[in-house]
Amino acid sequence: MTRRVRRKLAHSKEKNKEIVGSNSENPDDGCLRSSTICDLDWMALPDDTAIQLFSYLNYRDRASLSATCRTFRLLGSSPCLWDSLDLRYHKFDIAAAQSLSSRSKNLRKLRFLGAESADAIISLEARDLREISGDFCRDITDATLSMIAARHEMLECLQLGPDVCERITSFAIRVIALCCPKLTRLQISGVKEVTGEAINALAKHCRQLVEVAFMESNSVDELALGNLTSVQFLSLAGTKNLKWNSASCVWSKLPKLVGLDVSRTDITFSSVMRLFLSSQYLKVLVALHCPVFEAEVDNHMTYNHKGKILLTVFNDIFKAVGSLFVDITENESNNLSYWRKVKSIDRSMDVIATWIEWIFSHFLLRIAENNPKELDAFWIKQGAALLLDLLQSSQEDVQERAANSIATFVVIDDENATVDSQRAEVVMQNGGIQLLLDLARSCREGLQSEAAKAIANLSVDSKVAKAVADIGGINILVGLARSVNRLVAEEAAGGLWNLSVGEEHKGAIAEAGGIKVLIDLIYKWHAGNDGERAAGALANLAADDSCSMEVAVAGGVHALVMLARSCKFEGVQEQAARALANLAAHGDNNNDNAAVRREAGALEALVQLTSSQHEGVRQEAAGALWNLSFDDKNREAIAAAGGITALVSLAQSCSNSSQSLQERAAGALWGLSVSEANSIAIGQEGGVAPLIVLACSDIADVHETAAGALWNLAFYPTNALRIVEGGGVPALIHLCSSSVSKMARLMAALALAYVFDQRTEEFAPGGPSSEGTSKTMNLDEIKRVALKKIEAFVLSFSVPQNFAAAMVSSAPKALGQVAEAVRIPEAGHLRCSAAEIGRFVAMLRNPSSILKACSAFALLQFTIPGGRHTLHHTSLLQNAGASRVLRAAAAATTAPIEAKVFAKIVLRNLEHHHLEALN
Repeated sequence: MTRRVRRKLAHSKEKNKEIVGSNSENPDDGCLRSSTICDLDWMALPDDTAIQLFSYLNYRDRASLSATCRTFRLLGSSPCLWDSLDLRYHKFDIAAAQSLSSRSKNLRKLRFLGAESADAIISLEARDLREISGDFCRDITDATLSMIAARHEMLECLQLGPDVCERITSFAIRVIALCCPKLTRLQISGVKEVTGEAINALAKHCRQLVEVAFMESNSVDELALGNLTSVQFLSLAGTKNLKWNSASCVWSKLPKLVGLDVSRTDITFSSVMRLFLSSQYLKVLVALHCPVFEAEVDNHMTYNHKGKILLTVFNDIFKAVGSLFVDITENESNNLSYWRKVKSIDRSMDVIATWIEWIFSHFLLRIAENNPKELDAFWIKQGAALLLDLLQSSQEDVQERAANSIATFVVIDDENATVDSQRAEVVMQNGGIQLLLDLARSCREGLQSEAAKAIANLSVDSKVAKAVADIGGINILVGLARSVNRLVAEEAAGGLWNLSVGEEHKGAIAEAGGIKVLIDLIYKWHAGNDGERAAGALANLAADDSCSMEVAVAGGVHALVMLARSCKFEGVQEQAARALANLAAHGDNNNDNAAVRREAGALEALVQLTSSQHEGVRQEAAGALWNLSFDDKNREAIAAAGGITALVSLAQSCSNSSQSLQERAAGALWGLSVSEANSIAIGQEGGVAPLIVLACSDIADVHETAAGALWNLAFYPTNALRIVEGGGVPALIHLCSSSVSKMARLMAALALAYVFDQRTEEFAPGGPSSEGTSKTMNLDEIKRVALKKIEAFVLSFSVPQNFAAAMVSSAPKALGQVAEAVRIPEAGHLRCSAAEIGRFVAMLRNPSSILKACSAFALLQFTIPGGRHTLHHTSLLQNAGASRVLRAAAAATTAPIEAKVFAKIVLRNLEHHHLEALN
């Protein structure tokens, strides 16, 4: 796999094992730039300026700077620097909370992540906390939430979600009501049952409660909600089992209700209309993706009635929302940016606008995660545009959810890294790439992470990737990949991974310093699964010759081998092996192939990975060993590391695996079988039988590599016997006559020629038995059929008029026409040893005219000018004195015309290279 997408951010405990911070090197709207700080006399700065600079630092860096001197310690403790904390990207446990407690007396706003952080909040001793917001609260218990509420009686806002809080019950909601009388906003997702007792407690004790959201619940007491007389905004999005007739009657009488969200529920048309028409103060009713309502609704109904708006997926949301704030005429822009400007004039409507943005961001994230088919058109028509507008919100959590939604809704298939190109390009065409890059340059880590993830997923589409690169996205991602925040760096590495798929972007990534950054990431976080994206990006970059050399020079080989040897995560192992495979693929152009061999433990690690339980890991490890096997020293080293046994075992077990794994398993054995010792060892380990099975594959790439391995193995009599006894001859005959691959047909023909250029009696079982005689007779028949197929293969390249002209003339033109007609371009990559060339020369003297023609045909392929190993082969032929044998074959009266013409062409090739050598 060459790229990876992520739909939903999966925070794990592993990700929060270190205190990490934001990337202070990234330019932003107000962020401290590294170029600014070079010549400053820090001690001479006014206190206000120094405090402002402190505010741009993450908490860890702020604390580190405070420790440098007394002045900075005093400034770093300024209350204004500690009124808000976002601890989602830090390890926040009881110990960390206690260390921060002295600075938390003025803390007003806190964001945290997960149950461990929630348990630590009470140790902060921040009695004046006004706002607490928690993400990924699935494991938070009633006891923890109750303790938080009891210790923070000044609390005004509590938000827990968007993941379901499945361990929180109505008991904790009652405690919140009792302990936090100043509460104005309560938003909790996923409480299974919200009882009337809990709601009535809120109504009784929280008289200033303005906004309530019980989302994704299985049950909410709808009648008790009618007692929340102070509530202006109510959301029951995604909640089930509501009795809509009674609910609509009760809620329509709420005296202050301005906004109601019933999205993703089973509300009926009649209940919607009752709420819409009967609620006295209602301004906004949101009923997005409500299947029952949508099945009953008349698409021509009015969605704006006496200053109220009804928002559904099939009306014009931009126009409807705009009408709430100003009278929209046909000539005015129907987008949220327009009314966002208007609301700055009409301040009384700001709170409604803020709530609508919050509701939209939740709805769009939920449907992006679930991706219902029926909303495909909605995304293209207005969903994507809504997300882009929310990216410009003044609410940070709304911006984050919008970026997360973009990253999610474009993905069709996580495993195969597939995105919806139409959705991705709608984002691009409406300016979304620039908006996301602007957010990625923010100093806020949450925005950096979500924006980088969105850019990464969008960049799977090649058009979007080009747009990202064209407007400077590569430099921004490389900068984010330097972040000391683990999650930000990981998402940025994911973006570089996807961008590096494009050949046109590899050089730009290297030029921006991306290779060194990616290698540094592996060294920093090699124990977990964070190295997968960096290794994946390096794997793509290593496919480029110049980038591969830079990877090796920068220490990439050592880093990748370290991952392959020590990391236990299969995704990381797969990408590390793929990167090593790509580095080893440049053996003719640079020294990377040898560099992998020289790295301690590299070959052993790759051999071990061929036994992985994960098919992708086995595939990439086999591919790496295949590429490495093109080097003579590597072949012997791989064998010494147990590679033959491992690869034979892999070939035996992969008959039902993917095409790629089968091809690479056969290819690695083909590469190793070039050496005599390895070829014999493969036969002894049982490698012939699985290769025969793979040679029977209908997939050309698979049976071609298997035929190549069998050709090499058949050179040795013991292996030739194994091929005969294992039923390999019929498989090779089938390939020789039927494969769509000319290379497969050639190598099958050459393998058959190796098997039958000897006396068939050598293959017959010993002893004077009738069974032995029968087997010999059967073998003779098989040989006859095999030779016929070899002959048919050679004749399939024959053009009679060209051969006739070449017989009467040795002019370059006549011979050149034949050579061009019979040439198999891929055969120029085959490399034969001196012994193999000698055998083909000897075959020219074979009594069989078919084997003579086959031998001459093979030598022609190996010596055609321009071939990768032509010079090597011509040198071997000259050393073997082949010219005399070739002349005899060309002049033989009994030889077939094809053998004569091929021999003449080979002689011409030898003379051509001899003249070139002299010049």
